[in-house]
Amino acid sequence: MKFVAFERAKQGTGASRRLRITGRTPGIVYGGSGEPQLIELDHNALWHAIKKEAFHSSVLEMEVAGQVSKVLLRDVQMHPFRQLVLHIDFQRVDARTRMNLKVPVHFKGEEESDAVKIDQNLVNHVTTELEVNCLPADLPEFIEVDLSGLKNNGTVTLNDIKLPKGVKWVSHGRKTPVLASATAPVAEEEVAPVAAAAPAAPAKGKGKK
Repeated sequence: MKFVAFERAKQGTGASRRLRITGRTPGIVYGGSGEPQLIELDHNALWHAIKKEAFHSSVLEMEVAGQVSKVLLRDVQMHPFRQLVLHIDFQRVDARTRMNLKVPVHFKGEEESDAVKIDQNLVNHVTTELEVNCLPADLPEFIEVDLSGLKNNGTVTLNDIKLPKGVKWVSHGRKTPVLASATAPVAEEEVAPVAAAAPAAPAKGKGKK
């Protein structure tokens, strides 16, 4: 995915505020062997870009003054209640250096699984993103998980799928995660009819003396 940025000369709160008034968003590019680079982007184009999943989870091509470099989105600062991007950070990518990045998980095939077709299970997508380690060229846009083999009350873990070539899961000491699980729907309990109350026995009168 490619986007265009422009060199930014001034920095500071006042300069950034004036920049936003003109429909631009201030940003910075850091990392790699170069110095941090101040940039600005067209706000409308940026607003549409951040709505796309690939903008957050793939290596991006940034064009500045005719020069194209590869970067990763690292941070987006949003206005607390307005639809306004206040600031954006990118990190330069070195093609020879492995990196960690969170990648979304996409599921398919659950409607064709026995768990859904035969047993009417409910499928829960437990893990929606995975942190992976790889070279920039090997970074997948998303991890696809096929649930067509899911059985009644079954689960699919990370061990059940094959990650793309060159991609490793970053565990941080955690156990292998469950990606999806199937559970049988809860049966509705039949409410027993309330028994009609027995008529009260007539009170015994006092015997005659």
